[in-house]
Amino acid sequence: MPHQDREKIKLLQRVKKLRGQMDAVERTLSGNEDCGDQLMLLAAVRGGVNSLMAEVLETHIRFHLVDGAKEQIAPDLAEDLIDLVRAYLK
Repeated sequence: MPHQDREKIKLLQRVKKLRGQMDAVERTLSGNEDCGDQLMLLAAVRGGVNSLMAEVLETHIRFHLVDGAKEQIAPDLAEDLIDLVRAYLK
């Protein structure tokens, strides 16, 4: 299986997990659940979205700015950019 296909499958699995987390948020909001539980679920969703965004950005940097671009950036610069994005999204 090509590398890009594996990456796509991983990203889609993350989206499915996020969908499940959002369903849980909806259930707690509909069912008069404790605010603390709602906030914990929302924090998990936010973390999941940030993680998904970091993965998509990292893939974009690796495949479109380093390997596949007409004007490539240095691999060291790409790694620094990936680290910066991950730190920002935490």
